[in-house]
Amino acid sequence: MTDLPAAPAPSTLAFSYTGFRFFWFTTLSVSFAVQIMSVSIAWQIYDVTANAFLLGLVGLSLFLPALILILVTGLVADRVNRRLIMAICLAVEFACALGFLAFVNAEAHEVWPIFLILIALGTARAFWGPAAQSMAPNLVPPEALSNAITVNASAWQFASIMGPAAGGLLYGIAPSVAFGTGAALIALGMISVLMIPKLKQGGGGQATSLDTMLAGFRYIFSNKVVLGAISLDMFAVLMGGAVALLPIYAKDILHAGPQELGFLRAAPGVGAIVMALILTRFPIRDHAGRLLFVFVGLFGAFTVLFGLSTTIWVSVLALALVGASDMVSVTIRETIMQLWTPEEVRGRVNAVNSVFIGASNELGEFRAGTVAHLIGPVPAVVMGGIGSMLIAGIWAWQFPGLRKQRTLDKKMVEG
Repeated sequence: MTDLPAAPAPSTLAFSYTGFRFFWFTTLSVSFAVQIMSVSIAWQIYDVTANAFLLGLVGLSLFLPALILILVTGLVADRVNRRLIMAICLAVEFACALGFLAFVNAEAHEVWPIFLILIALGTARAFWGPAAQSMAPNLVPPEALSNAITVNASAWQFASIMGPAAGGLLYGIAPSVAFGTGAALIALGMISVLMIPKLKQGGGGQATSLDTMLAGFRYIFSNKVVLGAISLDMFAVLMGGAVALLPIYAKDILHAGPQELGFLRAAPGVGAIVMALILTRFPIRDHAGRLLFVFVGLFGAFTVLFGLSTTIWVSVLALALVGASDMVSVTIRETIMQLWTPEEVRGRVNAVNSVFIGASNELGEFRAGTVAHLIGPVPAVVMGGIGSMLIAGIWAWQFPGLRKQRTLDKKMVEG
């Protein structure tokens, strides 16, 4: 008898899989639209009101729906076709983009309609997050998941590079051009997500009850490595986030305009995409937990540098280093979480993760805006960066299992 040839090993490159390629393009186009509209909304509000507190409310308006609906969004992601959820969410986001377009065309001098649209947008994003985050492990084998997370994050970061700069330039032409472009990109994302092959997913056989709705919380709090990874991101970025204050830095500290604001918004993405390319060529093989805490600490340190800068090139460099540090921590945290989470509760776990991410980003913007309103933007950013470094140290001490995690492809810790 002759031996049968061994089956080829699954590719570790995410782009080898058709479904992932459509998923990646969806991430790219939608993220591009979000970045363009974010710059435009922030500049519109601050230009009309000159109120830092209202900039913080932008983040709060986007975060609250995810918090209020946390028990529902994860269960829906586990029970309903995730591709369908993403398509419906994009339809709502497309309507929100048209709402922003109608607002700027009306040349209104009150900003409260913007916040109503932001709440609708936040609701769509609340359902989008768990569905999109849970889909990646269904599109590639475990061997390619780390690469998929890095590559998909690079799509978002590429949009973060080009989107803010494009948003500033388009807004400089006309606000309607910026929001119209955002709507068109979201429409492209809708088409792309419908091209993703229909996938099987687990979790549909359980009866709906409070117990099943709370399954995500139970899993996270029973697994200290996953809990440490999720909460580390939440508190570090909650303290160190400075994106909401960039319009203030651009206009009042660096004495620049919307174009320079776009460059500031793009800088973290530049750093992140460069780091993503490095990680693709030299993936993390060992001491993942230690690297995670080191780069979270660097995230805080470079935030302090940005907060103290009064020169545009130093500010751009500092933000690029912030983005590079964050890319390392994102890759480590998300890979650990997705590989360790069972498929049947992945949507609910990712719903909790989405709220934690929202708390770190949108609620972090609210924190930054509120503190800047009380004590000024520079102290708000510097204190936040110092807080992120303290969080890295405290979490390294409180979560030794996460600190000792060695690899990203299996549960291996130091003895």
